[in-house]
Amino acid sequence: MGRFLNIGNDRYEAFSKTKYFIDKTRMLNVLLEKDADEKFICSSRPRRFGKSVTANMMTAYFSRGADSRSLFEPLKCTKDVLFLSSMNQYDTIFVDIQAQFVTAAAIGTDPSQYISKSVVRELKEAYPEWIQEEMALNTALGIINHETGNQFVIIFDEWDYPVRELGLESKERSAYIDFLRVLFKSSDAMSYIRLAYLTGILPMVRAKGQSAVNNFHEYTMIRPKDLGEFTGFTEEEVAWLCERYHADFQKMKEWYNGYNINGRPVYNPLSVVRAVAEKDFGQFWTETGTYEDIGELINRDFDGLREAVIEMLSGNRIPVNVTGCKNDMHTFTDKNQVITTLIHLGYFAYDKAEQEAYLPNKEIQEVFYKYLENDTGDNLSLFMKLSEEITAAVLTMDEDKTAALVQQVHNDFISSIEYNDENSLSCTITVALLALFKYYHKPVREFPCGKGFADIVYLPLAKYPNRPVIVVELKWNKSAAAAVAQIKERSYPASLQEYSGEILLVGITYDKKTKEHQCRMESFLK
Repeated sequence: MGRFLNIGNDRYEAFSKTKYFIDKTRMLNVLLEKDADEKFICSSRPRRFGKSVTANMMTAYFSRGADSRSLFEPLKCTKDVLFLSSMNQYDTIFVDIQAQFVTAAAIGTDPSQYISKSVVRELKEAYPEWIQEEMALNTALGIINHETGNQFVIIFDEWDYPVRELGLESKERSAYIDFLRVLFKSSDAMSYIRLAYLTGILPMVRAKGQSAVNNFHEYTMIRPKDLGEFTGFTEEEVAWLCERYHADFQKMKEWYNGYNINGRPVYNPLSVVRAVAEKDFGQFWTETGTYEDIGELINRDFDGLREAVIEMLSGNRIPVNVTGCKNDMHTFTDKNQVITTLIHLGYFAYDKAEQEAYLPNKEIQEVFYKYLENDTGDNLSLFMKLSEEITAAVLTMDEDKTAALVQQVHNDFISSIEYNDENSLSCTITVALLALFKYYHKPVREFPCGKGFADIVYLPLAKYPNRPVIVVELKWNKSAAAAVAQIKERSYPASLQEYSGEILLVGITYDKKTKEHQCRMESFLK
């Protein structure tokens, strides 16, 4: 067994014996059933969503010379004739592209040539009668296939590292794209490849002149297709882990649920495992990146981008056009491309049915707030200061100041929202009260209480039990006093007393003629 060729099953076997192992081996059955024209696959997921584990599983299954029967026997994969006859029957090439690029840079050589020569050297050891070290990788694979009929499984982990991290003018980047083109689109590729599986963070390169790998079928956070259930942890898998290791499933949902894959909730594997292991909840996945990951993107100067980000941070959803995203982290032409990239990176989630983007969970919420608290001086940080001012005005029951600052939010930050009813007004209010998330759960819209439904309710986090419950009633072209009166008439406070000793009643209205907001507040004590 070599470093690249047929590296065996040791890595996956070790992983399968860990305490928090989740079995995703049915994915092998799905891959085996792909038609010949579907055998070029690019599967993209955010960081720490199981990409490398999947690559190691495939390597353990396909690698010629390994004996993985006992490893897969107790697992969920279907052991049909196709599965058993394909196990450990293919020369398998596994390359961690990022690691090899870093190594090549350290020794001052071209990364693509370094990868090609390294793999060919091992092919020469396996097939000395046909292979010479000076051969290109695609040439060597074509000769072996011609002479023996053997096909190859090629697995590239972090395949997108060069196109994601290197500049558009980088020679190493261009050489790598050419390397992919020759390897996967040469005339012999359909013959010598049994399966090509590229996994990374972003989808395939689609920029002009870079259609080198457009024969690949893409599986993404936006279009996961039949590989969706193998992306992250499903709710059933998380519930099983929580039950087995006595973790709070409801808190797990609040912190790490929220990604939508084929209409099903999906959780971040790293965060779930860390929360179960440490019996605590917090930022785990986001600790593996930096705030600069989002700062450079969300502060780009595109019309509507700032407003869209603020709306999502406030718990609202926004429509997004996810077509036309380019995989280079450099070329952006509008807000949709930025938001789509953040979906691929895992910072936003996407509802395919509604074609909407949104903030998935509390963990992601926290990373954005911590970024805003860094006081970078950008527009989003300025908005956060304004929201903190509004929050203080609400909690001190300063009606005039609250109304004036809400007016400022609408004028300066989200003027694109046109008030037609209470629903459109509610978006402005949740945006204005964004800073409440430091002390409160996400706002609950249409909260059932008393004799009806409160428009918006903010419930304090467990660690802030002395903060009041905030009940917001909205009116369009009516008085603020009428809004507060409705709260009391429908007995909203009586049904909320279990949450706090104090309930703050907030009525906010908008007058279509004067184009002004008004606010009326009352405090209700248990």
